[in-house]
Amino acid sequence: MTADKLPDFVLPFEVKPLGIRGRVVRLGPVIDDILSRHDYPPSVSALLAQGVALTALLGSAMKFDGKFILQTKTDGPVSMLVADYVAPNGVRGTARFTKEQTLEGLGEKELLGAGYLAMTVDQGANMERYQGIVPLGDNTLAEAAHTYFMQSEQIPTRLRLAAGPLSLKGDKAAHWRAGAILIQHLPREGGMSPIQYSSGDVPEGYDDTVTEHDDWVKAKLLLDTVEDHELLDPTLSAEELLYRLYHEDGVTVYPAAQLARHCTCSAAAVETMLKNFTAEERAGMVQDGEIAVTCEFCSTRYTFSPSQFD
Repeated sequence: MTADKLPDFVLPFEVKPLGIRGRVVRLGPVIDDILSRHDYPPSVSALLAQGVALTALLGSAMKFDGKFILQTKTDGPVSMLVADYVAPNGVRGTARFTKEQTLEGLGEKELLGAGYLAMTVDQGANMERYQGIVPLGDNTLAEAAHTYFMQSEQIPTRLRLAAGPLSLKGDKAAHWRAGAILIQHLPREGGMSPIQYSSGDVPEGYDDTVTEHDDWVKAKLLLDTVEDHELLDPTLSAEELLYRLYHEDGVTVYPAAQLARHCTCSAAAVETMLKNFTAEERAGMVQDGEIAVTCEFCSTRYTFSPSQFD
């Protein structure tokens, strides 16, 4: 299916003369739905929206049914972001932040602070999990992802992230949108997986003084011209954006895949979780005669009578 028929999607593409493969992610109603379930300040919403877009960008590269999890843990006002992609097309996200602190006016680096970004690939039951960890320090999410690919995968990679509220003609209120684009320079003789599932540690003796191929230099310079509004504007199709960037060398797009909001919570799952607590622990959870549990991702509230666990 073409991307212009889908409001939320990932679109693979290739610029064969430059040896470039990449993906474009556009999130409209899905990210608006995710954020509308929480009372986040705009700056936190923008940061989480970028995190979900980055998760979709990387998770959609998996060639098996599994889960890709992105998580930050830092000492900044936004102490944690969690987003995951579940094959074949599900995304979700949540954030924890200091509610007592004024966050408006703070940039992405100030919101995150020092800590780390972890990217985990879960291949399912009885399968090994792989995780890459990179420091955030003075980095944005995009810069940390660049560090991951440089140190762990050693695949030349460039990406851009954008998020924000957007009002179109006829809208009564602004709606959140997010966008992302990634390119990678792959060997001419064959492709490589964008996610190699290594530990994320810098290889011993690693030397970052690499002579860049002219084709790669050209491709990333063109990508750097992308503006935030081009990643977010639904009136500019992803195909048109790619044509603007790489028409000189010829860009090939492949069928787009739809993205959807997902959540794994359910009344049955929460009830099973509560049964694992002792009677004394459940008694401490009772308020106004009931036990209430709210999902951190979708904000769905589940209530139970203490007597049903007797």
